[in-house]
Amino acid sequence: MPDRLGRLAHLCIDVQNLFAGDTAWHTPWLSKVLPAIEALVDRAPASTIFTRFIPPARVEDETGTWREYYARWPSMVTSRLAPEMLEIVPTLARHVPPARHFDKNRYSPWLFGDLDQTLRAKGVDTIVVSGGETDVCVMATVLGAVDLGYRTVLCTDAIFGSADQTHDAAVTVFHSRFGRQLTACPTQELLDNWKEFA
Repeated sequence: MPDRLGRLAHLCIDVQNLFAGDTAWHTPWLSKVLPAIEALVDRAPASTIFTRFIPPARVEDETGTWREYYARWPSMVTSRLAPEMLEIVPTLARHVPPARHFDKNRYSPWLFGDLDQTLRAKGVDTIVVSGGETDVCVMATVLGAVDLGYRTVLCTDAIFGSADQTHDAAVTVFHSRFGRQLTACPTQELLDNWKEFA
């Protein structure tokens, strides 16, 4: 990562083979919004951080409700997945570097590691969010960014979920409840006004 990212960082959430491929977590909408995500990454690859959701090696490695979660999807632990399933989809992975990875094992990227501290040290005050899933990891990322005081931009045609109803409900919540702290807009609108954000 360069010494300064500029004001803007693009957090591209969990656009992995894990969700694009033939797995229990396959999300068909990923491929449909991928061109919009690619356009965002193409604009500023050095300002892009790809988060990767990394499951535990085994179900029994987790505790509490997370153990119950993986007991529901036992095929999705890393000991049963091909290593490439954890990787970013190829059309985006080609941007690493200058883009970088940030691995997490929970919905939110803000709970573990030093993401916030790293962004602050680089001078970032604006977060653009894309990726999936809208009602889970994207929501956790957006709410964390808002709580931390970042100017937050959500590209509504560059996010995906596995259920239309909860995706639509989440987008409605973003628009109706966070209007003063969140800009929700189409990707092209952000690209057309990039200098205002970066």
